[in-house]
Amino acid sequence: MTLALCTTSHTPLMGKADPAPDVTGRVEDAFDRARAFIRDYDPELVVIFGPDHYNGFFYEVMPPFCIAAAAESVGDYGLPKGPLPVDADAARHIAAEVLAEGVDVAVSERMQVDHGFSQPLALLFGAIDVVPVVPVFINCVAEPLGPVARARHLGAAVGRAAAGLDRRVLLVGSGGLSHDPPVPQLRGAPPEVAERLIAGRNPTAQERAVREARVVGAIADFAAGTSDLMPLNPHWDADMMALLASGEIERIDDRPNTWFVEHAGHSSHEVRTWIAAYAALGAAGRYAVETSFYEAIPEWIAGFGLTTARTVTS
Repeated sequence: MTLALCTTSHTPLMGKADPAPDVTGRVEDAFDRARAFIRDYDPELVVIFGPDHYNGFFYEVMPPFCIAAAAESVGDYGLPKGPLPVDADAARHIAAEVLAEGVDVAVSERMQVDHGFSQPLALLFGAIDVVPVVPVFINCVAEPLGPVARARHLGAAVGRAAAGLDRRVLLVGSGGLSHDPPVPQLRGAPPEVAERLIAGRNPTAQERAVREARVVGAIADFAAGTSDLMPLNPHWDADMMALLASGEIERIDDRPNTWFVEHAGHSSHEVRTWIAAYAALGAAGRYAVETSFYEAIPEWIAGFGLTTARTVTS
């Protein structure tokens, strides 16, 4: 069974602090091409690799990877809230196969996900509940992080399991390329911030609104050039996208975690979701990229990329 792929950046600022109309027009054109690709493929199942931004996973227990047999969107930044149509049987099968390959992965029967999962589903399918999904969480924020090679191994194991389902499976990788948003870090955090990072599940609506307003304000400063946040790195982004398109993903294995931060910002680790998705696609054989879009968008604090690809059968 062939597999297909769509990787996309996400940003909570979309629709709230948009760049110039010509930029948003190019982004929408790229999404139109991705949606057409997906309609043509007509997936029966979506396996989506995504991060979390201290909305569903906390230091109380922070797994490097987790596969959901049930999941619910928290509805942050005005995105859809509610249950995702998780295919529990497929999720448990994939988890068992991944574990059998020696990749340690947690399993959740009550995962909470944020815009890292809900935004790409809403943008690509029009809603979060259109097609059966298997959410695969990859920790891309909470240190310490494992080596990036582990994300590739996870993706390859998931891909082999997905290819064995005898269904049309779309692999989605949701994460940023270069970006360094104001995500808090546990080390050195004030006690009240540390407590939220450890056990901040289910904040009140007011608490969430205050937190999101703070992020929106910080990114507005970044777009205006009045912030000390790390700038976007289009050259790094282009090199990463070319590496993934080449099929030689293992070349990334020797890059230390500090390399990502120094060149592309702390949240560039979200590219682990792309690495996992491409590794999953590659597990079914040779693949070819069909569409590829990129633009550095300071208003969204995102090196914004969007690609589609599928396995090649001949």
